[in-house]
Amino acid sequence: MNNKELVAELAHRLGKTQKEIGSLLDTTTVAMVDAMSEDTQLYMQGFGAFEVRKKQDRVLINPVTKQKMVVPPKLSLTFKVGTTYKNKLKNLPSSGK
Repeated sequence: MNNKELVAELAHRLGKTQKEIGSLLDTTTVAMVDAMSEDTQLYMQGFGAFEVRKKQDRVLINPVTKQKMVVPPKLSLTFKVGTTYKNKLKNLPSSGK
């Protein structure tokens, strides 16, 4: 499901226009990013936790030239699903993918 399909589905379920739902989703994602920039973790009860982790710098070696390169540190976003939804997903029938 892409963003457009999600907006259409939510609009249908909530009886709102796609424009209203699109604006709501945009506002929600901006608020989530702002919260994670102030703190390193955003926890949503039952759904899961988003966490910003800092990856350390590391040294890579080009296998062809044998040249060493330093990859600078970077921030990485991780998600850990909550137990409520984890259990719901476990009980879904397999889709064969």
